[in-house]
Amino acid sequence: MRNKISALLLAPLFLLAGVSSCAATDAATAQNDTNDSEDFKPLSVEVLWEMKRIGTPVVSPDGEWVVAPVTRYTMDDDESHTDLWLFAADGSAERPLTRHGSADGQPVFSPDGDMLAFVTRRDDDQAGQLYLLPISEPGEARRLMELPTGIQAPKWAGDHIYFISNVWPEKSWDEMKEEIEQQEQSHVSAHIWNELPYSHWDHWLDEERQAHVFRVPVDKGILDRKTLSEREEAENGNRHSNSNVLVDADNVEPVTLSSGHELPRSTQGPGSYDVTPDESKVAFVSDTNRDDTDPKMDIYLIVPGSDQATNITVENDAPDSGPLFSPDGAVLAYNRQQIPGFYADTRRLVLYDMEEETHRELTSDWDRSADGLVWAPNGNELYGAIDDAGTRRVYAIDAESGEPRQVTSQTDYMSLSVSQTGLLAGLNQSFLYPPRLVTIDPADGNTRRLDSLNDDILEDVDLGTYESVTYEGYDGEEIQMWVHYPPGFDEEKEYPLFLLIHGGPHSGITDGFHFRWNAQTFASWGYVTAWHNFHGSSGFGQDFTDAINPDWITKPYADTRKAADWFAAQPWIDEDRMVAGGGSYGGYLSSILLGKEHPFQTLLIHAPVYNMYSQMAADFAVHTERFGDYWEHDIYDEISPHYYAENFDTPALIIHGQLDYRVPVGQAFELFRTLQHRDIESRLIYFPDENHWILKPNNSVKWYHEVREWMSNFAAPGPK
Repeated sequence: MRNKISALLLAPLFLLAGVSSCAATDAATAQNDTNDSEDFKPLSVEVLWEMKRIGTPVVSPDGEWVVAPVTRYTMDDDESHTDLWLFAADGSAERPLTRHGSADGQPVFSPDGDMLAFVTRRDDDQAGQLYLLPISEPGEARRLMELPTGIQAPKWAGDHIYFISNVWPEKSWDEMKEEIEQQEQSHVSAHIWNELPYSHWDHWLDEERQAHVFRVPVDKGILDRKTLSEREEAENGNRHSNSNVLVDADNVEPVTLSSGHELPRSTQGPGSYDVTPDESKVAFVSDTNRDDTDPKMDIYLIVPGSDQATNITVENDAPDSGPLFSPDGAVLAYNRQQIPGFYADTRRLVLYDMEEETHRELTSDWDRSADGLVWAPNGNELYGAIDDAGTRRVYAIDAESGEPRQVTSQTDYMSLSVSQTGLLAGLNQSFLYPPRLVTIDPADGNTRRLDSLNDDILEDVDLGTYESVTYEGYDGEEIQMWVHYPPGFDEEKEYPLFLLIHGGPHSGITDGFHFRWNAQTFASWGYVTAWHNFHGSSGFGQDFTDAINPDWITKPYADTRKAADWFAAQPWIDEDRMVAGGGSYGGYLSSILLGKEHPFQTLLIHAPVYNMYSQMAADFAVHTERFGDYWEHDIYDEISPHYYAENFDTPALIIHGQLDYRVPVGQAFELFRTLQHRDIESRLIYFPDENHWILKPNNSVKWYHEVREWMSNFAAPGPK
């Protein structure tokens, strides 16, 4: 059973219990079946941080190359180092493209494929800047320009590179640079707001700044001309020119700035805008209401150089997002939701005819969200990475009929990119291996792996196994659950259970590798570990996802209890050694368990929503937009965990980070004080430099070790 999926061997045992089995059949490809068990090590947190992590890839227009950022971490200084790597689409080459050691990312090819633009911070850069690197010939990366406010989400169309920058709309670039310098030198730390939003996840927002789309002209000969210019200046003895940039900031053209419509203040990225290949139109997302307490995200069209933007989704009150032009620019695809205030409402694919100015909703009858979309080069279909019943699968959606066609079946796919020649690339992962770069045949789903990252690390790691099961949850409805078995699992023995409760709540657990909550790492400690996709989870249809609003307790609590009952009925589970826990909403539901009947010996509660009233201090207030404020609705009295405190009697480990503005750290302090006041064994672990997640290498190692120690005190790991 070493280093290979054994779910098929285990299947008869579970089928007797009425359980379906689904295994990731290629999970063993990086493993060595003949290894001696004495040479193996577990998938520990230390191993997790040894691994390189590959980011969103981009395919060259001719389909010959794929470029992706690859990040490695150094434990001695807690630093990350991201370089761009170049992969041949035929699998013949794999090498670093940059070696600067800084955060090189967000790569985009020029339309002819000869040049690569990317964002990084090098030398004296105070913010992320655009750099250009020749692909078709040797050369060094050169900084395109220097903007004090930095650059993100570049896109190359025609003779321009488009990008987003967060600016002071009334200031020149020089004035912005001066403003930033003054802020850095100031000894005043105060932030001042007159309106929302004031924060997002882990950073404060400046209400005087706005995010806008800009563009800068770039033609093919820019590097050659600049090099020639520098050579001539050197020969003439003039070595004081601004030769470290290729284009002056004065050449940067605002696209959305004069329209009076900014991009969403809280967050922006590549999905916030798009450009037609001929640069005739730019589509972008903006909040029409300009009110973060009652936003109305719409899609606008603007002609570069114009100050007039047209709202093309004015009739829909719910969010519209993700504009994406077809290869010929004749059609704009975007996502439409229908329920204001419900972020997990199904995202339907809509096509907007640019000439006819008509909208056509394609996926009205498909009970899945059309996410992660890219156009096929012929414009006849779109490919998407779709959250589909516990697995993120690639689908092809016909642009005429809207009919979805499943391309892949097992394991997760994401971050799709397609070339002008039709080469489709993306990342593939499973519970047993981290993201890998692959090409995908849209016709049959066959893949070719392009990288060998982490193979040397995983070859001597002893992995467990996993499978998908179903059980009867609330009101007898079917619930899907992932079950992970420790290495060397022996069904003749009894194991402890560690039931994980995912966050969101509308974030279903799919067949992917999780660095922050790795089920196989927990299993390596000697626990059967499980993720159940309780009511409210994404990927199982609109009704299932929306079934817990506004009552966050009843159905997920019942699903969790019934998951524990299912395990207790298995002969290989020791029902006296069952523990559970989760983060965010998972921390919320774990806090609910504290005050309700349950079979768990202890609970892990990370970044919990404990008091629904004080949660109003967060950057995101639950339920208010859709169901009303707490002074208007008694649902908060019914679903806030702090109202169940008189029944608390379970030991709990509580963990939170100071920089968490999604669920402010006071939530954990309130819960810990309550438990201590009730004389219940509890521990609070506080990270002053972490946010909603524990992201720094050494803090992550500490997190895993503290969780392991705490759980072991109440449910000894390993078989008996």
